[in-house]
Amino acid sequence: MAKAAVVERVVFALNGRRYEVAGADPSTRLLEFIRTQTPFKGTKLGCGEGGCGACVVLIAKYNPKTDEVTEFTASSCLTLLYSIHFCSVITTEGLGNTRDGFHAVQKRMSGFHASQCGFCTPGMCMSIFTSLINADKSKGPEPPKGFSKLKVSEAEKAFSGNLCRCTGYRPIIDACKSFASDVDLEDLGLNIFWKKDDKNPDVSELPSYTLGGGVCTFPDFLKSEIKSSHDHLNVDSTAACKEGWYHPRSIKEYYELINSCVLSDSVKVIIGNTSSGIPGYKDEDLYSKYIDIGGIPELSNIVKRESGFEIGASTTISRTIETLKQDMVFSKLADHMSKVATPFVRNTASIGGNIILAQKYPFPSDIATILLGAGATVCLQVVEERRQITLEEFLEQPPVDPTTLLLSIFIPHWNSDSQTETTLLFETYRAAPRPLGNAVSYVNCAFLGHASVDQQSDTLVLSNLHLAFGAYGTEHAIRVKKVEKFLTGKSLTASSVLGAIQLLRETIVPMEGTSHSEYRVSAAIGFLFSFLSPLAKGIPQPGKALTSGSADSTDTDYASNMPWPSRRETISNSDYKPVARRETIPNDDYKPVGEPLKKYAVELQTSGEAVYVDDIPAPKNCLFGEFIYSTQALAYVKSIKFKSSLASEKIIDVVSAKDIPSGGENIGSTFTYGDEPLFGDPIAEYAGQALGVVIAETQRYADMAAKQVIIEYDTEDLGPPILTVEEAVEKSSYFEVPPDLYPKEVGDVSKGMSEADHRIPSTEVKLASEYYFYMETQTALAIPDEDNTMVVYSSSQYPELAQSVIARCLGIPFSNVRVITRRVGGGFGGKAFRSFQVATAAALCAYKLRRPVRMFLNRNTDMVMIGGRHPVKANYSVGFKSNGEITALHLELLINAGISPDASPLIPGTIISSAKKYNWGALSFDIKVCKTNNTSKSVMRAPGDTQGSLIADAVIEHVATVLSVDANSIREKNFHTYDSLQLYYPDSAGEASTYTLHSIFDRLISTSSYVDRAESIKQFNISNKWRKRGISCVPGIFRAEQRAAPGRVSVLNDGSIVVEVGGIELGQGLWTKIQQMTAFALGKLWPDGIEGLLERVRILQADTLNLIQGGLTAGSTTSESSCAATLQACNMLIDRLKPVLDKLQQQSKNVSWDTLIAQAIKENVNLSASAYSVPGQDSSKYLNYGAGISEVEIDLLTGAITLLRGDLVYDCGKSLNPAVDLGQIEGSFIQGIGFFIYEEYITNSDGLMISNSTWDYKIPSVDIIPKKFNAEILNTGYHKNRVLSSKASGEPAVVLASSVHCALREAIRAARKEFANSNGSGSSPLGFQMDVPAPMTLVKELCGFDIVEKYLRSLSTYERSAEE
Repeated sequence: MAKAAVVERVVFALNGRRYEVAGADPSTRLLEFIRTQTPFKGTKLGCGEGGCGACVVLIAKYNPKTDEVTEFTASSCLTLLYSIHFCSVITTEGLGNTRDGFHAVQKRMSGFHASQCGFCTPGMCMSIFTSLINADKSKGPEPPKGFSKLKVSEAEKAFSGNLCRCTGYRPIIDACKSFASDVDLEDLGLNIFWKKDDKNPDVSELPSYTLGGGVCTFPDFLKSEIKSSHDHLNVDSTAACKEGWYHPRSIKEYYELINSCVLSDSVKVIIGNTSSGIPGYKDEDLYSKYIDIGGIPELSNIVKRESGFEIGASTTISRTIETLKQDMVFSKLADHMSKVATPFVRNTASIGGNIILAQKYPFPSDIATILLGAGATVCLQVVEERRQITLEEFLEQPPVDPTTLLLSIFIPHWNSDSQTETTLLFETYRAAPRPLGNAVSYVNCAFLGHASVDQQSDTLVLSNLHLAFGAYGTEHAIRVKKVEKFLTGKSLTASSVLGAIQLLRETIVPMEGTSHSEYRVSAAIGFLFSFLSPLAKGIPQPGKALTSGSADSTDTDYASNMPWPSRRETISNSDYKPVARRETIPNDDYKPVGEPLKKYAVELQTSGEAVYVDDIPAPKNCLFGEFIYSTQALAYVKSIKFKSSLASEKIIDVVSAKDIPSGGENIGSTFTYGDEPLFGDPIAEYAGQALGVVIAETQRYADMAAKQVIIEYDTEDLGPPILTVEEAVEKSSYFEVPPDLYPKEVGDVSKGMSEADHRIPSTEVKLASEYYFYMETQTALAIPDEDNTMVVYSSSQYPELAQSVIARCLGIPFSNVRVITRRVGGGFGGKAFRSFQVATAAALCAYKLRRPVRMFLNRNTDMVMIGGRHPVKANYSVGFKSNGEITALHLELLINAGISPDASPLIPGTIISSAKKYNWGALSFDIKVCKTNNTSKSVMRAPGDTQGSLIADAVIEHVATVLSVDANSIREKNFHTYDSLQLYYPDSAGEASTYTLHSIFDRLISTSSYVDRAESIKQFNISNKWRKRGISCVPGIFRAEQRAAPGRVSVLNDGSIVVEVGGIELGQGLWTKIQQMTAFALGKLWPDGIEGLLERVRILQADTLNLIQGGLTAGSTTSESSCAATLQACNMLIDRLKPVLDKLQQQSKNVSWDTLIAQAIKENVNLSASAYSVPGQDSSKYLNYGAGISEVEIDLLTGAITLLRGDLVYDCGKSLNPAVDLGQIEGSFIQGIGFFIYEEYITNSDGLMISNSTWDYKIPSVDIIPKKFNAEILNTGYHKNRVLSSKASGEPAVVLASSVHCALREAIRAARKEFANSNGSGSSPLGFQMDVPAPMTLVKELCGFDIVEKYLRSLSTYERSAEE
């Protein structure tokens, strides 16, 4: 074996500290090492796929020859530890922390309210910081003091690969833009840095930023160590270890390695290891040996020749992009490549690795397709022979093995030819769910050729054509040679373009089983049409598709090129007068309540010091667990075995139902309406049901071992599973809804129908499920304690009920189980009942093994097992008069509850409550909660309300379509009067003065210029054949209900204050509001107003044995309830302390807080007060009002959706913290957009979720939020039954996101109207069913898969008639 290939150790710096590692498992990831072997816990595991950004770190490399340091972001979840030899790694703790002070990035993220749950924040900070320092290294002009060289346009893309489920991204964009040298500070949103009356904010008011970042990214000691190293050629290199890490320095060494005994074991050839994050190509077993070929010099060379570029195969995609930013062909390739994966994956993934993946597997590579279109060739080494072949030939070869080494890719230089008067044409296109990447293409293509004018016919003629297509469901990218041949030499007319497209449809045939196959073919046709139509005679230019990889940045008329959001309305007072941006109207009576203070402990979130469950250091002898789950529904589990593999050798134990102790129960979850088992035993009732837990020494070993499972099933004597609501109806499989929960009907529907002038008979609308996608997956740490007790740290919204489930499973008293929850990295309802299973499984394993056990579900398992929002199938029948007044509505609802009741019996009530936002005249319904063999569906942000709101607006829009009127006129015609509101909401309508929906709706219509915009959209749609816009305004009524809540406030001997509440901090700002409420209440005894009091208040974690009856944190009212309990406890303390203060004030007028507390201690005053706040029977329920307008644009050729603008107005009562509430409203609206448009919850024929990764499941990312987004909170005055007149904010705005779905419908209606003449069906093109979600694939389908051909046929007919 080559000696140079083996090195003993890996040396690197982490946050300036030297680390030397020898003998580690070569498969260890950098993230795993940081989190388990160092004190730094800020870097988080969110997906393990390089798809979310939670694990982003900065990696710096040093070149001793040039004395230069290069910095880039990387996914530490994919980066192998041994690949960072002689590198410096910086995590968010290395930027700043509590001890050393916080960095400007961290301070600005905090001050712009850009962190809610905080789990994604460390990765965000690292992406932003790295963008800043790389911009500062550029040759651009010096920026003004306090700014970076970064531009606003770059700032908006600085964290384009990082996902956030909480904030809606707007405040993060503002924090990032605040560094940009060309920013207008007045455009930035709500922050803590300038006062409300400051009309000219100055950069000096922001936390100071030092050009270059102000952080040493590469320590001198490591530079010295590199310089003193004997072999400078090894500097860029990766280490090797005796355990199986090999690092050849030449092609010769590589072949010596693979010809030796190395290949007798499991070996993996790697460069960046990013393929291990791709579903379908992930590691299915552990590898004992790795060959890192990144250090072979020939593989990393870039050679520019006159004839083109030769790029070494190990060159990263990012470096390739920088290299190619040259002429037309190369720059378009670079622009397209910048939409591949995420920035932090492109920084480590190699261009050769991408092409090898595309060659060996049906991997939908964009890079292979566009290089094929550009006529690339590849250089291969096959043992001792070197070959140069075309990329096309390489892709068509049988899958290569390690004996074939891809050395380089050559991209030829194409030119126009002035001698022959030919013009070079080159375009690339991709249709993908996200504009800026981080999404696999449905189809991609690249078209190259030369065009010349045929003088005789005065038309363009094409030659040298390369038309490449990929990702449409093909083994690999192909050139469509029949189409190339057909077009070559032909005059470009509508007829010839039509002929080419018809030939393309025959050529592009997706493989069987390809999803959205018709869509992919249609989009491919749309791209070829986009390319050819501007060149063809007689075809009006359609404009570039929104998804074109070559969009002209100067064409601002294109929605995709509009600037990103830059405005943010905030708070208005009760008389509805407009208030300047960023202003807040605090009520000094309640100070500091009502002020937009930054989030409690937010700096700890930015610096990574905030502790989540998985950040708690693993106790000694800790083991790790991962679920084994069923892949079949309704089957006996005959046996569970494991493949013979390296991962299987890591299994320490398998815990299953047989290990439940005597006296314990097989219970994994519970609620009022029934239990759910922990394990499927003996029958697996649904795909995704836990069957056992694999135990290993690390989480990665446990995860990998679980993949080795082989489960034998038997379905004998079992009928087919019930997977759909239709099958449930057939089998009468229902859960009972208690009579007191079943919603109340209104009026006489048959009478209402008889009074109607028009009736729409039963019409269907379907809403699919939605996965929670909290950034922190389900996690728990269980530690056995003395006397048969158990301490469980759980990421839970309901620790109290988790305690009871664990105790019942183990067969021990509730008092023997302590559940502790400090903070949760996002919940949205998914950490309520669905968290119990993980906490209980961890506790059972710890109980059996008598050792601590940690479980942190990987993203794929979490998505498969946890469930989500309830799918609903609705049928509506409606009667209405010719003037638009609705007289009757009947709904038939089938709700898919899954296998257990969970909280499903509550959903009928919330659906109907939300649908009651309009006065239907009479309303009746038939609702069935269906029991099916699927994962249990549970509460998710605005459960039921979200579905009900969409159903209501679908009815309104259908009525408007029938009457051919604007939907808004129908909405306003059927708004409630206060009298009808009382009829529909008898227990929660409140006083007439609190019914603000009319005012809100009118205000929104006015401030958003709705009428003018609707008119301009009509004109736009007349002028644009291939792009259409739609606008919609939707009202929302959300019924909230306060619950009882405990609170305890204690004053310690030094005067500091600790507060305990039952509510859990999920990112919704509960702790912040508690802190403000405590300062407000105790401020009555504080001599200096509240100055300095806030800093004295600390909120403690929830502990089920410390503060009982903590209850469920859900429904958006827990902050209010917890504040009410805190206020009560504070008032009890004031009653005890006031007599002491009075006595002291007789001696001295000014009595300090510390003096008061010292005296109270002397007098034995009880300084701890506990309260249990129970809302009054009449005041616990109330209504929230809001309205939202959305404007969208669609591309008819691809279905691509651009959200142009969103406007929200929301009644917050008197906000306890406007910054927190505004963040909740914006974040929930963006999450709602995900449900209505983007998030496809796809299951296979057994009901198993298969869209179970960041690659397949697309939550909103920063590039899809509205280009312009205005959110306004109305402070609507005094509400006597509310906590300091406040109202809920966390969930209600989700329902307003249905405005995007409705606007999309309007745009599609305009498209169908445009092509109605060529629509052969007899039905009206304006009436159609549009289900939820409505992604680009559905948009394209509803616009028509064949509209291009129909259009070209009509032009061809016209051509022929003109010739005649």
